[in-house]
Amino acid sequence: MATQWGIKYAVHIVSSHFGDLAAKICECLLRRGPLSQQNIARFLETPPSQVKTCLLLLIQQNLVQAFTAKDPGGHGDAVKQTTEYIALFDNIIHRTRFPKFIIVVSQELEKGCVELFEGLLQHGRLTLEKLIDRAKSGKHIQENSNIENAVRENLSKLVHAHFVERCPAIEPVLAPPSEDELAAKKRASRSLKIAAGPDIVQRVLEAAAPMESKRFLFMSDENCIDSEKAEASFVDVGEKRKHSLLASDSDLGIKEEVLWRANYEEFLRRFRHKACVENVRERLDDGAAIALSSMLEAGRRLESKLKTETSVSVSINAIYEEAMKAEVGRSMTLDDLRDYLTLLECQKGADESYSIDLKSILELAQNEEVESIVLKKYGKDSYRIFRLLSKEGHLVETDKISDTAFVDKKEAPKILYKLWKDEYVYMQKVTVMGNRQSQFVLWKVNKATLWKNVENDMYHAALNLSLRVAHEMEQGKELLSLPVEKRVGTLGEKVNRLRRIRLVLEESLSKLDDAIMLFHVF
Repeated sequence: MATQWGIKYAVHIVSSHFGDLAAKICECLLRRGPLSQQNIARFLETPPSQVKTCLLLLIQQNLVQAFTAKDPGGHGDAVKQTTEYIALFDNIIHRTRFPKFIIVVSQELEKGCVELFEGLLQHGRLTLEKLIDRAKSGKHIQENSNIENAVRENLSKLVHAHFVERCPAIEPVLAPPSEDELAAKKRASRSLKIAAGPDIVQRVLEAAAPMESKRFLFMSDENCIDSEKAEASFVDVGEKRKHSLLASDSDLGIKEEVLWRANYEEFLRRFRHKACVENVRERLDDGAAIALSSMLEAGRRLESKLKTETSVSVSINAIYEEAMKAEVGRSMTLDDLRDYLTLLECQKGADESYSIDLKSILELAQNEEVESIVLKKYGKDSYRIFRLLSKEGHLVETDKISDTAFVDKKEAPKILYKLWKDEYVYMQKVTVMGNRQSQFVLWKVNKATLWKNVENDMYHAALNLSLRVAHEMEQGKELLSLPVEKRVGTLGEKVNRLRRIRLVLEESLSKLDDAIMLFHVF
């Protein structure tokens, strides 16, 4: 479920990319949950035609998903069907990660694939025919080159690497909600709290998802359609294509075609693996990191399905083969590799296959991230106390905390109350009745609550950084508009300073996004 600052950050992203009305629609859907087009227009007091245009754009960009909701009605009444829309919070945040996605593609595939992938990121979803049209309009393409075959080949490579997938169904049918879901939706709408919880979003996405066997199926002639229907269905990239996405809102009779889009899951899986490897490298050494990286890479090659795995199981020979590809790995023997796998606490199978629980590594990384925040924000004594409570996992009495963490008995309560006030620790008072009544104060770290608060604070910081970048660029737009030959002397220094500021802010935002993924995505 999106946090309050997470929603504000998402709204800012949509506003900066697609305008205020699109941002208002996303905010309305994120806070109120699934809504029909009419209800969105009513809540925003906006003409339905404008709402429809924005919904088409947001669906085109994979930020909103339409679905058909069935209402069984009362006794003897016919079943009613309405088209409703949900905002996809994760997809909105993913837009800030597009540069990272492009880097991954560029490291594995050639320039033509990167350009094709950039087109999909820009337009959201496209058919093979529109990808070909886009390539033909590019100035970098020579007239005598075989554009169509090149685009088909590049798209095939992207699909084979799972960087691109078929789009989900335009408007899946969702079964009627249960009584509990209806009651929860009514409570949420009355209090205007965030109603688009993970359950309804997950149900809609599962209903819309293509079959796994078709998700990465690419056929070179799958988009060969009648030219007259093609003319009726398409004009400029991203225009009339959007008008065919809401079948329930128009009477256009268009033949269903295969739409392609970027597959965010594949990139997030790679980022998750990278986070695990880097955590192992910092805690242990390069050898252990190579062993884990080799296991994950070998597991990726063996996996036939793309899923968010928590563990992998791979043979020692497959791991060793991958390890030999790295410079550090080439100096390893099989015994060295076995020692590193033991150090990583891998489980060994009967046929000498190894598996590792990635979830435990990610939890360690989350703990270390929060501990570093406490250290920077509150100091070393607070860090030792927090780390003690985090490892204990249960209620601990104040004096015991002071003795174990080596903190002065007068300072420990002050530190604990400060951490409690900022919601980093949980406090519970216990009264013991006996010959003499005594009261104890117990403390613990409630990770489920704290992790959500930390994530919310990170979204807040990300929003502030984004606003700062926008402010700096707005202040310096006149400098940046100057011709290169005039950027000399004092003006040149100002331009360079503006670039340095932007670089520092964007690097900070990128690192902060890595931390956000650790708590929300992984």
